[in-house]
Amino acid sequence: MQAVLEGRDSLLVLPTGGGKSLCYQAPAVFRDAATVVISPLISLMKDQVDGLRACGVGAVQLNSALSPDEVRAAEQEVLDGSARLVFASPERMATRSFREFLKRVGVRTFAIDEAHCISHWGHDFRPEYRQMKELKTHFPQASIHAFTATATEPVRADIVEQLGISNGEVLVGNFDRPNLTYRVVPRSDQFAQVREVIGRHAGEAGIVYCVRRRDVDELTPRLKAGGVNAVAYHAGMTAEQRKAAHDKFSQEKCDVVVATVAFGMGIDRSNVRYVLHTGMPKSIEHYQQETGRAGRDGLEAECVLLYSAGDAMTWKKLLQKSVAEAEGQGPVDPQYLDTAYRHIADMEGYCRPVTCRHRALVEYFGQKSEIENCGACDLCLGDAEPVADAQTIAKKILSCVYRVQESFGAAHVAAVLRGANTSAVRERGHDKLTTYGLLAGNSPSEIRDFIQQLIGQEVLVQAGNEYPVLKLNPASWDVMGDRRTVQLRAIAMPEGAADSAEQPKSRSSKSAAVSWAGVDRELFEALRGLRLELASQRGVPPYLVFSDATLRELARIRPSTLETMRLVYGIGEAKLREYGQVMLEMLDAQCRSRDLSRDVKSAAPAAARGPSVPKKLTGAAADAALLFRQGLSIDEVARQINRARSTTADYLAEYIQSEKPDSIAAWVSDDLYQKVAAAARGTDYRLKPIYFALGEQVPYDVIRLVTAHLANES
Repeated sequence: MQAVLEGRDSLLVLPTGGGKSLCYQAPAVFRDAATVVISPLISLMKDQVDGLRACGVGAVQLNSALSPDEVRAAEQEVLDGSARLVFASPERMATRSFREFLKRVGVRTFAIDEAHCISHWGHDFRPEYRQMKELKTHFPQASIHAFTATATEPVRADIVEQLGISNGEVLVGNFDRPNLTYRVVPRSDQFAQVREVIGRHAGEAGIVYCVRRRDVDELTPRLKAGGVNAVAYHAGMTAEQRKAAHDKFSQEKCDVVVATVAFGMGIDRSNVRYVLHTGMPKSIEHYQQETGRAGRDGLEAECVLLYSAGDAMTWKKLLQKSVAEAEGQGPVDPQYLDTAYRHIADMEGYCRPVTCRHRALVEYFGQKSEIENCGACDLCLGDAEPVADAQTIAKKILSCVYRVQESFGAAHVAAVLRGANTSAVRERGHDKLTTYGLLAGNSPSEIRDFIQQLIGQEVLVQAGNEYPVLKLNPASWDVMGDRRTVQLRAIAMPEGAADSAEQPKSRSSKSAAVSWAGVDRELFEALRGLRLELASQRGVPPYLVFSDATLRELARIRPSTLETMRLVYGIGEAKLREYGQVMLEMLDAQCRSRDLSRDVKSAAPAAARGPSVPKKLTGAAADAALLFRQGLSIDEVARQINRARSTTADYLAEYIQSEKPDSIAAWVSDDLYQKVAAAARGTDYRLKPIYFALGEQVPYDVIRLVTAHLANES
């Protein structure tokens, strides 16, 4: 935000739901000139414009969905200064008439959303985005700001080069989404597994992703027949059909969307409680972006991936088909194919149960992780249990790879170990090998899963792209000679469920228990119903009325007046005026009929609290901590570490939480400290009530520092 306000170019990488949009929306409110937001989808523009207008911020969209009269009306709003944010597509930016209009308006800021589309090495390259490199030529006085949720270091470098912002600020946020619980489950009975996940999220919003359109068309009617309120979405449907599905889901008129990856970029529904992949995505970038559509309100959500070793081959075949079709139009860069194969291999690596899922994602995007046990993935929650005879199983697998002369893939090796009586095994004489049938008691999927885990532990190698084969390495011989040990995991099944269709038990994450603490569920559901009514009356998606996080807070605190409602997380002045009275009437009626207490003092969810859980400081935060130990001021530290003052203040709060200094007098005067401390009593360190109790005169940064210090003493 500081870079935008100061007119410095920037690239911001934050995970989905991390606040990218706010970073160009908020500064635009304080600018005299309009900010142009370049966005790839009309539906995405519409959602953002609707959301901004609901909050009282002037915004317009200019795209092909508007009539000429609507375009003229929108342009007039920009010209007279009532609209500060202009949303447009890359294609519209390419037209001379639109560029001339923007020059007449005096635009000085461009925000490019989904900026990974610029890069050849990203996962979602769009040729029309390459035109954005002309912005510096047409608008030399304007600052360029790129925003994306999925960019590894090479992609970031390409974005910077393409946009000509080499001297700009490159900011990479924390990729960890602690409110998401990640699970990777071997795919067996796909439909039963899909129904099980949907069943434990009954009445909640979810997205089910399929690899192919035909999978969507087959799964959706089966779910509907089973009583699931589901709609289909894929690129083979007409624009009208896709819009109808999108609107139905956004407006909470259905619970589940079954879709290909064509769905999602334009959806801004904040209360998606689960994302289920019926097959492995083709890259970690895709997976991170798609799972990031869950839990955008900061509350708990689950991400389940049904995985089979054959998924990688499916993607490779689709990739080869796509390249062959593209070559009919001209040569294809060979590096593109290599990059795509690498993405598939990286995604396969993530699916192996070797390390914490949160840690794997954070480290993939080039960040260090101190996570030991996240408490929010299948491995850390104990969904997958250690296999007692792992070393023996590993030696049998490695020995079989050796016996078949390192010339076959995982499926064939598994068939030999299982003792399969197939022509492929018999014709090669592999039924005569000493390793034939050594793992007859294990299923094919279990053996393939063990093979993938050995690859993940780098004691076995998968070589080749199109038809990969298994090969040994020096570490393989160390295992066979018992000079190195390995660990294997298997999905934990309920007792007695080995021969039944019962699914593995899924343990709840810590964040789920915390976010529901003190919430009256019946009242929450009543408030959801009222929210749906209000949204329908106003023709907007329900999340634009209030988020689930706000409704849970209302059902937890149960405010008795508009003044106390004003202190609830997610309720600003505009929404208090618009919805406060009708919400208060609902609370009055519900609490009176059920004899519920009001104005409850209870622990707030993480989104509303001040101090967070202490963590080990790394990177710039650790550099700042060294200087804070010397008693340097926020401004002095900001200059030395070359960060904005607001960012440095965040580092100071982290330092206070982590190192627990006896005093913070170097940064907050004793008088101000005592004033904030007095206002904080009975608030559970919730920042918003403290801010209002202090007459809106004390900055949030100061309140954060004091509450972080107070939390250390409690």
